[in-house]
Amino acid sequence: MAVDGAELILSVPDDVLALISAHLRPRDLLALSAASRRLHAALSASDKSWLAQCRRLLPSSPSNLLAWRAAAGGSSLTVCRFLHSVSPLQGLWAHQNPELGNLVAALPGFFSLVAVRAIPQELSPRLLWAPVFEILADADGRPALLFLHGHHPGFLFPGLLASVNPHANTLLLEAHAPVSSDPSSQFSRLSFGNRRRLLDALVASCRVTLPPELAAAPLFARSDEDLPMLAARREAMLRLHIESRGGMVRRAELEALLGAKKMPPSLPVDSAGERVRLRRSLSAMAGYVRNGLRQMVTRSASANSRSEYADSKHPSLDEFLRASESTGLSLRGARLRLSTYRAWPSMHDNRFALYKLTAQVPMPGREYAGLWRGTFGWPPGRPDDERKPGKALFFLLLSYEEDSEGKLLLIATKVLEGTHYVVHPNGSSMFVVRVGESSTEAFPWPTDEDSRSVSIKRSFAGEGIATGYGFRYPGSKPGSLFVLRDGRLAFVWRDNKSVLTLQRLNLEELLRTGERVPTLPPIPNFAYLTKSYSNVFVAIHGSSSCSSSPR
Repeated sequence: MAVDGAELILSVPDDVLALISAHLRPRDLLALSAASRRLHAALSASDKSWLAQCRRLLPSSPSNLLAWRAAAGGSSLTVCRFLHSVSPLQGLWAHQNPELGNLVAALPGFFSLVAVRAIPQELSPRLLWAPVFEILADADGRPALLFLHGHHPGFLFPGLLASVNPHANTLLLEAHAPVSSDPSSQFSRLSFGNRRRLLDALVASCRVTLPPELAAAPLFARSDEDLPMLAARREAMLRLHIESRGGMVRRAELEALLGAKKMPPSLPVDSAGERVRLRRSLSAMAGYVRNGLRQMVTRSASANSRSEYADSKHPSLDEFLRASESTGLSLRGARLRLSTYRAWPSMHDNRFALYKLTAQVPMPGREYAGLWRGTFGWPPGRPDDERKPGKALFFLLLSYEEDSEGKLLLIATKVLEGTHYVVHPNGSSMFVVRVGESSTEAFPWPTDEDSRSVSIKRSFAGEGIATGYGFRYPGSKPGSLFVLRDGRLAFVWRDNKSVLTLQRLNLEELLRTGERVPTLPPIPNFAYLTKSYSNVFVAIHGSSSCSSSPR
């Protein structure tokens, strides 16, 4: 007897349907459920099928997944909806300022997405990090609830996740108002100064505070014992978000706060004019120096920043505020047209934004793609070795590109540096090697840190960074990349025998077992837009454990 496909699927036991769904994508299951009412009802009721999808999307934490499911009211479909919706936001994000390091990793928390910054630091057993923002699911599993983190562990700043492009390459922190027909109310059209003032006013008005017993709760589950506290923390955050009306601030309150900031401080009559003249003189001198420095630094932001200055007509802040009775913080995952240079995106210098870093997946012929950590010197540093303190920790993103002649290159882009004062900007290529050209150099050291013989698997010829002209045009000197039998990589500069030794890292695991440190104030904490070549993260929280000496 002929049986159609729907009848066959409906006749399959629930456990078998779950096994089949584990090999499908969520969109395939949704398309199947749209084929008929009976299939829709069957798949909606098949919690095991959606649980199998959740395991595909969150493979590393099976116990966490069950706790997530309980927090979602026992609905695996709700958890799957959240995981699928936030997947474009997971991964590595960065901003060019400060030059020393602004690397943010977004990874699953507890029924949430947590973004944390890796702090520039020396090599140590525990990676130092600071929270940046969190995105929580609403009752239907949509990633709609935003919290910025502030300089105190218990301070949170609620807002909304406005939208997420499936191919988002930029995370924009903006001010959100209910939909208005007036196009001049768009936040992105405001001048940079007004955008900064509005965001500062919003965080000054919308702050909520976690109870003291939950402020110290972890953001990730380090073990199953953490799950009850994480669940309680999430419930408290949901309650605070509702009580604060999603962080929306009334127009009258914002206007009063912005108006107060406009008023100049009172000055004695006899000294006011002199102080104004002095301030103008200093401002003019600072502007002259700043413009000169802009001509000297070779930052690639200009390629994407010109559009910001093309339209000099900005709506006033009053126009934006009049479009709605209330305004709040929002985060938007957007797809912008960006240029890149050796895996590093060109970034705007006047947007509160983080930019996606694309980590290539290792494959045959391109085995070394991905994120690596390393230190200078031989023997290489080890996190648990207290005999050799002070080694600066580097994170490098290795990627493959073809040159103008079609030859394959392996490029090591620096994304984090643990020194006190930067020598080369973020995005600098620490070394570039030609995959098709073997090196004729010998590895300079016969033994490793454990006095074992060093075994070399293969080597490549290339060039390593040297003193030069900034970001795009640094100097370079010849060197070789050696692939060691134990899986590490070592790039050796030919002339001075300097060596940068790398090993693969699991950043998510390092963050989960790392040490949380205090953050910057909320708006600079999201994107620090002031150019700096020193470790601003250390300067803010003053932790001695974060200090690094120049290497």
